[in-house]
Amino acid sequence: MLNIPTQAFPAPGSQQRVAPSGQSGRNKVALKPGHSLMDWIRFAKSGKDLTGLRGRLIEVTSEELQKHNTREDCWTCIRGMVYNVTPYMDYHPGGEEELMKAAGIDGTELFDQVHRWVNYESMLKECLVGRMATKVPAALKAMIPPPPPTSLLPPVSVAPPPPDKDSRPRYDWFQTDVTVHLVVYAKRKLPSSGCTQVDLEAGVLRLEVLLGKMSYMIHLRLADEVEGNVSVHTSFSVGKIQVTIRKQTKGKWESLGQPLEFHNTFLRKKDRAPFYRECVLVSKTEVNHNTYVFRLQLPRGTVRHVPVGQHVYLKANIQDTEVVRAYTPVGQNLSVSSNNSSQDSDLYLMIKVYPDGVLTPHLNSLHIGDHLCVSGPEGTFSLRPLRDVTHLYLLAAGTGFTPMARLIQAALQDFESIRQTKLLFFNRREEDILWRCQLDELAANSERFQVEYVLSDPSESWTEKRGRVDESMLKDVLDRPDGSKCYACVCGPTAFTELTIGLLKQQGFSEEELHAFQG
Repeated sequence: MLNIPTQAFPAPGSQQRVAPSGQSGRNKVALKPGHSLMDWIRFAKSGKDLTGLRGRLIEVTSEELQKHNTREDCWTCIRGMVYNVTPYMDYHPGGEEELMKAAGIDGTELFDQVHRWVNYESMLKECLVGRMATKVPAALKAMIPPPPPTSLLPPVSVAPPPPDKDSRPRYDWFQTDVTVHLVVYAKRKLPSSGCTQVDLEAGVLRLEVLLGKMSYMIHLRLADEVEGNVSVHTSFSVGKIQVTIRKQTKGKWESLGQPLEFHNTFLRKKDRAPFYRECVLVSKTEVNHNTYVFRLQLPRGTVRHVPVGQHVYLKANIQDTEVVRAYTPVGQNLSVSSNNSSQDSDLYLMIKVYPDGVLTPHLNSLHIGDHLCVSGPEGTFSLRPLRDVTHLYLLAAGTGFTPMARLIQAALQDFESIRQTKLLFFNRREEDILWRCQLDELAANSERFQVEYVLSDPSESWTEKRGRVDESMLKDVLDRPDGSKCYACVCGPTAFTELTIGLLKQQGFSEEELHAFQG
């Protein structure tokens, strides 16, 4: 699977990737000395011919692409562009085997399974061989009459069938002399954590509603000038979202505006490119010796609801290279009463700073008032499987705690059927435990929440659990009473997640009762 270097997601040791439990994620390998992420950036900028074509760009046929399918000569195609990834083999954190899966073929689908958000054009620009030659299938040719000699018709594309019209959201609008109101009818209940992304900038309105794996979008250039602020009101139980904007000048509009790209479309979320806005760093709060909560303020005209368990991407330019990482919002704190409402506009990101990292030292160097590009929500996690759950088990290692933070709040506040939520939190040392005081306070005040800490390298004074995750530890912690319905979520480094998922299956958990936030 093609994995772009400095944007490898997530950073080493991060636990921000969301994936179904059945997926094992990327298998990281030990890289040779001198083959780190930053080494790749320097090598790509060294001026060496990484394509073997001495700077020429060529048109590549499918037959030609298939010839380059070996370790010593590996080409792959991503979205119509062909790259010679042979020079990158030794720099790939996932190892040669993963990269070779896309050798000599169109690797777009493999790439998108993990990295569709990556700016691969920037990362692999020195490896660009050229463009794939377009080839219309014979069956399609027979359906298309030949164009006249002087015609400049656009290329033919075959669109996928639209979703069932009965389930497709719709929108309407109404106005007063001073306001415009856009109403979306989702035709389903909406999560209380929110699912709406609104961006109003320079008279262009972009509204995206996340509905499970689908995305409904409104994209318009408004008919007249408006003020920069927007307000969003959501009726969660009836599935209605109302966006209100104030007009700059009183009067009636003849229409809402001019449709732009992807207006009124209902697509799979993974088929949309991430959308970024510049946010302002308003505070940075120390959590422990190497981890901070960064509070980011969205720009005027932007409302962004990040569903529980989903993440956002941060993007920055490091040494003239675009670097992207994913982080899961945690909320301002763990207090259930102050759980972020759908109207809370700030993002709280708990980020561990790695001294030898690519992005986190840059983030740590930012000053209050500096800007940072932040995407809309991404990820596959859904709260839907928790509707009938009685016992929720959360197993986290290190910063794998981040997706669990808001999940704990949601379980206690929104799911009365969940009688017990238990967090088993693995760390190396006592000082590494994130938000320990808040977790202890929550456990003391709620009979429905328990937390147990496990340290792999504790001090002599440590009296709680020691060691690493194993079968006996899980047998001791996990309880499956008769008549209960259990669900388990796991997040941590890849090796931890894969081992824990396997152990949970040995304890009788089925695929439907497991979710892995994959690292």
